[in-house]
Amino acid sequence: MTIKEIPLPDLGSSTPVTVIEIPIQVGDQIQKEDTLLTLEGEKASMDVPSPVTGIIKAIHVKLGDKVNTGHLIASIETSADMAHATPVAAASPQTPATAAPPPAATAFSSEETISPGNVHAGPAVRSLAKALDINLATLKGSGHKNRITKEDLFNHIKQAMTAGGSAFPKAPEVDFSQFGNTEAHALSRIKKWTATNLHRNWVLIPHVTQFDEADITDLEAYRKLQLAEAGKQGAKLTLLAFVMKACVAALRKFPQFNASLSPDNSELILKHYFHFGIAVDTPEGLVVPVIRDVDQKGLMQLAAELTVVSQKARDNALTPKDMQGSSFTISSLGGIGGTAFTPIINMPDVAILGLSRAAQKPVYQNNQFIPRLMLPLSLSYDHRVIDGAEGARFITYLSACLSDIRTVLL
Repeated sequence: MTIKEIPLPDLGSSTPVTVIEIPIQVGDQIQKEDTLLTLEGEKASMDVPSPVTGIIKAIHVKLGDKVNTGHLIASIETSADMAHATPVAAASPQTPATAAPPPAATAFSSEETISPGNVHAGPAVRSLAKALDINLATLKGSGHKNRITKEDLFNHIKQAMTAGGSAFPKAPEVDFSQFGNTEAHALSRIKKWTATNLHRNWVLIPHVTQFDEADITDLEAYRKLQLAEAGKQGAKLTLLAFVMKACVAALRKFPQFNASLSPDNSELILKHYFHFGIAVDTPEGLVVPVIRDVDQKGLMQLAAELTVVSQKARDNALTPKDMQGSSFTISSLGGIGGTAFTPIINMPDVAILGLSRAAQKPVYQNNQFIPRLMLPLSLSYDHRVIDGAEGARFITYLSACLSDIRTVLL
């Protein structure tokens, strides 16, 4: 047995935050990624996950304490057996709308927090309730000490829909072991968070996906010419950096794609900055770090930043600040394969661009078929604020920019 002292991980800020909830007690056995504390600062609320599996031996903070990065929060007794143990039942994830991989704290905008008063609920529940326009004060919690859980929210929605006669069919409960051997694997904290957010985004946003192809033959030739120079600067110059610059040009021409819908759906908030969320695949699941001020950076700087944030994502080193503030999102599967897909919008963005693998295709030019390198594009947009004609114009213009990248780089 080993006693591990758990300090507060990097919060991405030097400003002290307040301990508003301690869901653990001395003697509790917890799993890795279970919530140790809930914190609240001026601009965000956070859940702090446990980096280890073990038994709580001591809690070094109390409600109302002001804490900061490095503050000792708990002592946990661990062992090799516990470290490899699989939980019998996964606890309801208390992850927020903008999450970072453990052991960093996870956060969401304080604008998502509602009904603080005497309501006993974690940040993830408050965020989801805000998105679904549910007043938490009207719900009765079924969790510990009447804590409102996500299941309480879902049950409330089911009851409301049933009363209106429009309930969704319930998923069947099947004992798959009757058909053969099975094995259960607990979802990672990130995958649980992703599942909640993607389901919310898919249900709340009427998606339309527009497909097109861009002829990147000349762009790829130019990219290869710049590889040596990029290498001297310690950067890996990929196609994604060029796509980001082309997206800036397209978003300037069609600003309704670089926007968010107001909470009451009455206004479109146009953004005069270009912060791009870049979907990154990691062993723990999908994360979306943000590259800021893409319009103000050159290709080499973007390439260098993409390399850094991708590695941070895979090393579980992203902070909440690294994942906030996107105005547009790009998801690239080109390194894996496929010809097209339907990316789900990263709310509160109103559009997301998907990239698939480029391939040589015969293109008819000057009375003959010639081989050209074609890049498949998949643009999903919020049909509440963008109609089909606008979607087609955007992706057509973006394709033209990629086909002649000189117009973007000048």
